[in-house]
Amino acid sequence: MRAIARVGARVVVPLGRSLTTGYIVDLHDTLQVDTDLSEAGIKEIQELLDADPLVTPEVLQITQWVSEYYSAPWGEVIKAALPPGISASIEQFLKITPRGSSHLVALSEEQSSGNLAQALRMIAEAEELKLTDLAAELGKAQASKAVRELQRDGLVEVDQRAGSLFARPKTQRIVQLLRPFEEVVSAIATRKPTPAQRRILETLSHTDTMPLQELMTAANVGISAVNTLQKRGVVEVSLQTIRRDPLASAALPQVDEFELTEAQESVLDEIEQPLRQGDYAAFLLHGVTGSGKTEVYMRAMRICLQQGRAAMMLVPEIVLTPVFSRRLRAYFGDQVAIFHSSLSKGERFDEWTRVKNGEARIVIGTRSAVFAPISRLGLVIVDEEHESTYRQSESPHYHGRDTAIVRAQKASAVVILGSATPSLESFHNAHSGKYVCLRLPARIANRPMAKARMIDMREVFDRHRKPRVFSDDLLEAIEDTHRRQEQAIILLNRRGYSSFVLCRSCGETIQCPNCDVTLTYHRSERVIVCHYCNHREVAPNRCPSCKGEYIYYIGEGTEQIEAILTKRFPALRIGRIDRDTASRRGHLEKVLLEFSAGNIDLLVGTQMLAKGHDFPNVTLVGVVSVDAGLALPDFRAAERTFQLITQVAGRAGRGDRAGQVLVQTYHPDHYALRHACAQDYDGFYQEEIRHRQNHAYPPFVALASLLVHGVDQSRVRSEALALRKDLDLANEVRTCRILGPAPAPLARLKGEHRMQLLVKSRSRRRLRQVVDLALSKAASRGQNPRGVNLEIDPASLM
Repeated sequence: MRAIARVGARVVVPLGRSLTTGYIVDLHDTLQVDTDLSEAGIKEIQELLDADPLVTPEVLQITQWVSEYYSAPWGEVIKAALPPGISASIEQFLKITPRGSSHLVALSEEQSSGNLAQALRMIAEAEELKLTDLAAELGKAQASKAVRELQRDGLVEVDQRAGSLFARPKTQRIVQLLRPFEEVVSAIATRKPTPAQRRILETLSHTDTMPLQELMTAANVGISAVNTLQKRGVVEVSLQTIRRDPLASAALPQVDEFELTEAQESVLDEIEQPLRQGDYAAFLLHGVTGSGKTEVYMRAMRICLQQGRAAMMLVPEIVLTPVFSRRLRAYFGDQVAIFHSSLSKGERFDEWTRVKNGEARIVIGTRSAVFAPISRLGLVIVDEEHESTYRQSESPHYHGRDTAIVRAQKASAVVILGSATPSLESFHNAHSGKYVCLRLPARIANRPMAKARMIDMREVFDRHRKPRVFSDDLLEAIEDTHRRQEQAIILLNRRGYSSFVLCRSCGETIQCPNCDVTLTYHRSERVIVCHYCNHREVAPNRCPSCKGEYIYYIGEGTEQIEAILTKRFPALRIGRIDRDTASRRGHLEKVLLEFSAGNIDLLVGTQMLAKGHDFPNVTLVGVVSVDAGLALPDFRAAERTFQLITQVAGRAGRGDRAGQVLVQTYHPDHYALRHACAQDYDGFYQEEIRHRQNHAYPPFVALASLLVHGVDQSRVRSEALALRKDLDLANEVRTCRILGPAPAPLARLKGEHRMQLLVKSRSRRRLRQVVDLALSKAASRGQNPRGVNLEIDPASLM
């Protein structure tokens, strides 16, 4: 394979007794000097899957950085960088041997009823059978057991090879008229074309080319008439690739050429210089909500394309891609490709292919779009750069924003980090000179910021002598807003109907059997659900513990908020957006477009509503409760609450009418809420950065989280204690501070117990040395490395 194997191609390789997909990351003529391998110990590659490598040099380079920086397996990172379904699965194919055929014939009636006989019979009938097909009939465990026994006895043989791809180009057969209609008619007149053939020619005379199925329907003919004309050289039937365009049926907005404000002009001038020079530069664009950051992004992209280079824009949520992608498509046409998980596998494959082939020069998507196979990258934009959703919570762990910065650096590109509420780390980097800070301090047309006011729910409780979901002030504001024919947004960062289920007879709450959390009630489906492992049960009518009838649903979720408001305001057209509704394909986009068009009066939702949207007719934002977020055992809790309120407040008053924001809370004196209501980012930053420095948290230290997990609680505890000893031994010069082990805030998740250790250091290099040495020591004494999750720069300690 040496003559055709290239870096970035996929190969099938033996790993233990099975085969798996690998990626060529380098080619060597001889073994490297520092390796302890011998040539005799190296296995042969079984199959080369790609003549044209899937993984481009740029993607290989950034995935290697992610692997090294975040201590993630390189192969896992490369796999995450590719669209789903593009890596062929390794499948097992079963064939019966001559001995197996003889054995099957000799089976008695009694012997032919068991799993072994059934498996052998199915393999014989199919000639070659996939193990997955056998598992569908017998069950996975029973099928595997049967195949092992049949293979041991020499009755079947097992062959492993690459299976079919889930994602591939979509094609259709098209028919093309090879000569003008008049020439064709005169040429075949002597052969007397049949009526069916004549209808085909007449249909094609209007278009020359037509999909085969459409032609057969339009001309009312069968395939044989088309085949006859093809044999006579009159038409040609060929395969044509069809693009699955995610915006094929989308209504695009009108393209308006806005006149930039003086502040926008100044910001764009700063960005334009390194863009035209092809130099790396990092900008933090700190602009208040409604200040016109998006227009700056678009102008910067245009300059980038003029230089013959490509651009990439990351957004934190799928919910933002319909809005931005439509604007970009209207502005830049088919040069725009979309990357996010709500697309079908076929759509993602086609968009990825367009980028790799250079047909699309602008990519917009969520965090995984940072791995798009884009060449000549000149501009990277990370919108709402503070959002925690840029962090991948499952292996391989990486932060989309930080990865984007490094990718821009390696490509000598400009990177713009945009936010109204920058993360403390980014603002600190701007203060220290690592980034250039650019500001847009005022809204477009000098529109005033929405006035924010806190509603003390302690006073509401005293007035009504019971807890209330909505204060009188918020209900009146909703009514007034509707009367003025304006729109409102109500935010509660908790989905479902009720937070948990309580028996008032015995006090029992219904817990998830796999996690240390209560199950959330979803009334629309009459189920209780764990939002961590997705365990689902039918909502009980009686207590599972005491069989009592007094089941009580406590706490509110977006589903209940929607129901309360619908009952209170029957004339209002109400929509809801949260993870539950967003999971239904097309629903999220439909609701947002209807709200934007004025067909929905009030929108209820979680934090998905808080960022990036521009609804000019929204003049009221109500925040039902933020207190749960403030109480989380996480050093970023205050920062996230401040960002959430500031961002959602920015949805109000973006048009010609003034907006107001009402925040319900039991903690009106908390500094995060005070500064958020005052729209005072600098005041919050000064207060929060002092707390971070006093308690040695980022950005003043590098942080690593080690989570020891497993089903056996005592073993998890003993392994965590042993890992602490390994860390202490590795930290002999005491450059790191080690905390724990202690039970994680969620001490049991998805059936596993969890113990957490934290490592802090002012030296990132030293922190990695200590952690890597300790994990190496743990592996050498037999601790399973899969039982420890290492996160570098964790976004959350939950």
